[in-house]
Amino acid sequence: MSGGAREIARRIATGERTAAAEVDATLARIRAHDGEINSFVALTEARARRQAQAVDAQRAAGAALPPLAGVPFAVKNLFDVAGLATLAGGKVNESAAPAAADAPLVRRLEAAGAVLVGTLNMDEHAYGFTTENTHYGVTRNPHDPARIAGGSSGGSAAAVAAGLVPLTLGSDTNGSIRVPASLCGIFGLKPTYGRLPRNGSFPFVYSLDHLGPFAANAADLALAYDLMQGPEPADAACAQRACEPAAAALDDALTGARVGVLGGYFDAYAGAQARRSVAAAADILDARATVELPGAEQARAAAFIITAAEGGALHRQRLVTHYDAYEPYSRDRLLAGALVPAAWVQQAQRVRRRFLEQALALFSQFDLLIAPATPVAAPLIGTEVLHLNGQDLPARASLGMLTQPISCIGLPVAVAPLWQGRGDTAHLPLGVQLIAAPWREDLCLAAARALERAGLAHPRQP
Repeated sequence: MSGGAREIARRIATGERTAAAEVDATLARIRAHDGEINSFVALTEARARRQAQAVDAQRAAGAALPPLAGVPFAVKNLFDVAGLATLAGGKVNESAAPAAADAPLVRRLEAAGAVLVGTLNMDEHAYGFTTENTHYGVTRNPHDPARIAGGSSGGSAAAVAAGLVPLTLGSDTNGSIRVPASLCGIFGLKPTYGRLPRNGSFPFVYSLDHLGPFAANAADLALAYDLMQGPEPADAACAQRACEPAAAALDDALTGARVGVLGGYFDAYAGAQARRSVAAAADILDARATVELPGAEQARAAAFIITAAEGGALHRQRLVTHYDAYEPYSRDRLLAGALVPAAWVQQAQRVRRRFLEQALALFSQFDLLIAPATPVAAPLIGTEVLHLNGQDLPARASLGMLTQPISCIGLPVAVAPLWQGRGDTAHLPLGVQLIAAPWREDLCLAAARALERAGLAHPRQP
């Protein structure tokens, strides 16, 4: 890749490189190298070339170029892309009519000059943390192809980590941006629930779904986030949100911030590498206090129930008629979710509200909290059991055990990639979650930037 998003845009704006040449190089790179990791499901080649030609024509005419002019990007294949069926990782969706229009976030990035080059692999219907998709193949970790990339936005993270594209979009319901960002060693942002519009994407759990970006550096991540902000009447959760730019304050938003480390549950389910990542980040961010967030384990259980119930209800009818077309890893869970009693869901929502109140109380004492993003570095493909601190845990569900409590209450989180592995994980990243109060994405992103400037958080070339 010829640079990060802002560097690519600079070269195109100054005439050092044409947008057409950038697209040619990107498509060639994907064809040459994606076979090793399987991050892409479809390429939008003709569309990308048209968009690149339009950027080059703008520059030739002397027009001012938008901030991401000519920058290639790709999206998880649950985003609507005009002319393509929205697969959401599912074979059952292959016969769906092509999307009539692009998702709002796709339109907003293209309005900023970015060029869509394709759609990306994922766990079917976003129900998983590994992107071991039996329909479209496993997405492999660019740092070790024998290992998973994480999920459910595994293709989105792997494509950036492999240097195929500088920006991608994904979704996060229970950790699906943060888990693959951690395991692939790149930056990711799960915004506050309701910050970015979700219409034009295939839903999973409406009350928990978030959409957000991945990038190879904190400044690109913040810029993409800023360019996608703004109210969207078609998404009730995002209908009234004003823009609150974060990129301009990356280097000073954290000044004077009170930073703490989440202990208790978040330490008990952290492996040795995860603990080293947190300790290293805490040192740079001057986090001297370790605090507990009561109720995290109960919040995770509540997230499981809400996820099962809403996901099961969404797919119930098609599971009856197309059961065999569904992913073996998720179809039984979806069926079970359709049978969850309403009383359980009501109780889960009460637990969720109480946990949010406890978190907001903690934010009266701290501005930012640090926690591991995943309990361990990327497991081998096919791993069924995680051996963690003397416990044997189901691998696929447990990769999200540190992210689920946070997304359950919609807090903004940035993931920064750290490299604290030892021995057989020395080549593998494991990121930290940088968690703030609702609507304070600026603090999350500024903390990621601080770790990057200190030389601690950065991607590595696979």
